Amino acid sequence: MSVRDHTDTPIGRLARWFDVRLGAAEFTTSKLNYVFPKHFTFLFGEIALYAFVVLVATGVFLALFYSPSEAEVVYGGDYQPLVGLPMSEAYESVVELSFSVRAGLLMRQTHHWAALVFMGAIFAHMARVFFTGAFRRPRELNWVTGVVLMMVGMLEGFAGYSLLDDLLSGTGVRIAYSVVEGIPVVGAWAAFLAFGGEYPGEGFLSRLFTVHVFLMPAILAGLITVHLALVARQHHTQFPGPGKSEHNVVGHRMWPTYATLSGGLFFLIAAVLTLMGGTLQINPVWLYGPYDLFTVTSGAQADYYVLWLQGLLRLMPGWEVRAFGYTITNQFFPGVLVPGIVFGVFLAWPWLEARVTGDRRSHHLLDRPRDRPVRTAIGMAGLTGFVVTLVAGSDDVIAATFDWSIVALRYTERVLLFALPAAVALLTYRVCADLSARGEPAAGPEEAASGPAVATAGPGEGRAATGGGGVLDRLAAAPVSRATGAWRRLRRALVTTGMVAAVVGALADRLRNGRAGR
Repeated sequence: MSVRDHTDTPIGRLARWFDVRLGAAEFTTSKLNYVFPKHFTFLFGEIALYAFVVLVATGVFLALFYSPSEAEVVYGGDYQPLVGLPMSEAYESVVELSFSVRAGLLMRQTHHWAALVFMGAIFAHMARVFFTGAFRRPRELNWVTGVVLMMVGMLEGFAGYSLLDDLLSGTGVRIAYSVVEGIPVVGAWAAFLAFGGEYPGEGFLSRLFTVHVFLMPAILAGLITVHLALVARQHHTQFPGPGKSEHNVVGHRMWPTYATLSGGLFFLIAAVLTLMGGTLQINPVWLYGPYDLFTVTSGAQADYYVLWLQGLLRLMPGWEVRAFGYTITNQFFPGVLVPGIVFGVFLAWPWLEARVTGDRRSHHLLDRPRDRPVRTAIGMAGLTGFVVTLVAGSDDVIAATFDWSIVALRYTERVLLFALPAAVALLTYRVCADLSARGEPAAGPEEAASGPAVATAGPGEGRAATGGGGVLDRLAAAPVSRATGAWRRLRRALVTTGMVAAVVGALADRLRNGRAGR
């Protein structure tokens, strides 16, 4: 049977016409032959990408029915408990969207769940990149765009649920205003500009709506595009293994295998998010009621990706600094200074590690976390501190649920914020160093792979990794025994510190109650 020559058909001639002028065939062929490594952790970035697509789709629907206005109206809709209550037009539109618009509540809840999954996938992706060393040369810019993407995503999420103008989101906006206002020199001006005057200001919701719907999504889309372009230009990293080297990528080709798998993943994520939006209630604003300037709801908690900032604000003692005619409020330190330092270290980490280790080579093979005990210990310490601040952000709910003293709990959290990350870092270092000292080599042979698709690494990039000559690498290579006197002393000190903190907190709580009863 003869094979038909499709280049002689009208479509074939049209394709050839474009190819002569644009050179599209060579570009398309190279991209269709792009190779993706096979490992489930590489899907975290794709989950974030597809959650962003769901966010955009549901956000367009929500924007059609939302009214960003602080004008006062009296509710007369379908939800009877709110009938007759004065509220802003923005809050009324959200309640109407939830109860009167067909599929409105489904879209609202799907949008919220997609935001949580989007940020969670970014966190997981950044953790994978950090612990495996995928940020090293030549991928420093990939890391920077990822960190900036995470920061913008946090701001976008906070702006999104602040638009609802219910009692819960209004409390968060009030806290944000105080943090901005507490910035020395420029804080009052910045708060005035953002809110259109003294709190609560005029036209704030319309400003926030513009930022949330137009500005931030455009920035996120641009960052995602740049990030993906950098990944495509430099090729993916991969874990060491047979047939894998610094000069190739072993895995699935883009077409048809990976495109089919990735397309299926998109529809799976969209289906799961829609199912969650339809069956799992989240952010029932009709239960919180409209925002009231003089009312604060108990148990007010932000979404987890900004809850750690709320935890820092709660853990900060009531200290203020007066210098050069200015007052630096206590909100400035946990709300601006500490996050600024954290994200500054994140952005600079590739260069900080390269300077300390002396390793400035190009890397296309990933590290096993156990083979870099110092980096892994630092990462685990950061995650532990993050968890402590999450608990601190919810400590009022925890104290009420278990009938604990909030003062004792708060003192314990302050101690744990410093002691627990140090203990986890030390334990992680010892475990990783021990595993690395007696484990098998991480890197696989350099020979070409047979079977799976193989792609060459970026032009001029890639030298085989042959160990490390830096301080961290030498430190990581040292064998470590299990329990030592220093470790036992540190453990006893941590237990003693925790007990003392609990006793001090209980005494402070008793003293406060005694004064209140007089």
